Amino acid sequence: MALPKEPRQKMINLMYLVLTALLALNVSSEILNAFKVVDKSLTTSNASITSSNEVLYKSLLGKVNDPATAEKAKIWNDKAEQVKKLSAEMDIYINQIKADLKKEAGLHQNKEGQEVFKEDDLEAATRLFGNGPGGSNKGPELEKKLQDYKAAVLAIDPEIKAQFETNFPVNTDPVKGQDGKIKPFTEAYFHMTPTVAGLTLLSKFQNNVKNAEHEIVSFCHSKVGEVKVKFDKTGVLIGQSSNYVMPGQDVTITAGIGAYSSAAVPQISINGAGVPTVDGQGVYTFKASGAGNRVVPVTIRYKDQDGNEKTETKNVEYTVGTPGGAAVMLDKMNVFYIGVDNPVTIGSPTGWDKTNVSMSGGTISGTGSNRTVRVTALGKASITVTADGKPSTFEFRVKRIPDPVFKVGTGKARVAAVEFKNQDFCRAELENFDFDLKFNVVSATVYFSGANFPNIVPGNITSNSLAPIKGLIARCGPGSSITFVNIKVQGPDGVRSIDERSITLY
Repeated sequence: MALPKEPRQKMINLMYLVLTALLALNVSSEILNAFKVVDKSLTTSNASITSSNEVLYKSLLGKVNDPATAEKAKIWNDKAEQVKKLSAEMDIYINQIKADLKKEAGLHQNKEGQEVFKEDDLEAATRLFGNGPGGSNKGPELEKKLQDYKAAVLAIDPEIKAQFETNFPVNTDPVKGQDGKIKPFTEAYFHMTPTVAGLTLLSKFQNNVKNAEHEIVSFCHSKVGEVKVKFDKTGVLIGQSSNYVMPGQDVTITAGIGAYSSAAVPQISINGAGVPTVDGQGVYTFKASGAGNRVVPVTIRYKDQDGNEKTETKNVEYTVGTPGGAAVMLDKMNVFYIGVDNPVTIGSPTGWDKTNVSMSGGTISGTGSNRTVRVTALGKASITVTADGKPSTFEFRVKRIPDPVFKVGTGKARVAAVEFKNQDFCRAELENFDFDLKFNVVSATVYFSGANFPNIVPGNITSNSLAPIKGLIARCGPGSSITFVNIKVQGPDGVRSIDERSITLY
């Protein structure tokens, strides 16, 4: 475009050219958010792997201190400690590069003290990692560090090298671009890459390192034996069938110990009488009598994991009601849930010909003792039982059915790649909920990243079936991360959104 000589028009045309260039460089907020989601998933996965590694290190150390395995365990524990040291150094190094990248993108704190930097800056990563004019050359440096890490770990032991040389999780091989050409490490990962994407890629390399550490340490542990988990505490557990009964009703007390072992040989006494134990538990049933508050002492004698004799006494408290008033008991819980039938049992001392039942905050149906309650709004509801002209009102809380948990296969956050690739369906599962309810998946957005995915690849599902993304699932392998977001599910009370779910493959 020829520029006019008139100054004002020349300025307008120059501004147009600048704006056009800026639009060409603009990165959509959806892409930036996708990188944030994946980065969060990788951070969570890294913490999970670190926790798993600590269990292995602790178990190895225990085997070193066990005379039966000490000789062999010391050899492999020393090798595992070398891997731990190399991995920790690599993790610290990458965290420092993350800090440098944020500074390059204008890192500062806002009024709330939060970190703020230019997330869509396309030049910060290019300057920091590039080796051209003005570049800080961090790309080649990171590439060499990762290569040196791989070489150092494989050099720890010939058996480790033979086992992992061809499938080591940390890989710096050149990447093929969308144009089909092979690109070197720095250009493939960090050239004209938005800051938030660069941080996500660094988290990916941290994840690769932690996966490598986990696989090598697991191998070292397998050379000695399986993980032996020792419970840190043993304690008394006591339950009761009800804390409010009427005279003549049964009261059942169950007592036992947590972290039960046959070596604990518990001896249980309830209300002064010895109780037979089965699998570490004793059950004692008796008829309630009298009226008012009652206390039953429970004493348990047992051996802890170190063989020490211990004795604990706890009191079970309950109240015996007085006949003559009405009683309302929830069959399942002490709350009503929106969108489902809530069964209740109502008792009356005068007979149903002289009893009237009404409700506020919901509806109650049925006759006699067994009734069904339906509620629609959060807050409180009450049932009024009028027996022989004497009203008694009972208040209950109204709650929403809890959110289900999104799961694929076993529902674990870390899954074997082969196992995940064999899954055809996902589900939304209610955990620890007494009602037999089912939720159906309506839709979700899925992001694939990590191994076999140089860039984040999105997908979508519209039901419990994974068929729409089976092609992407087939590409997955050890080190791949799959993140399900914007998950919507259909339950008895309508459609709702639930928490995202991330899965890391090994």
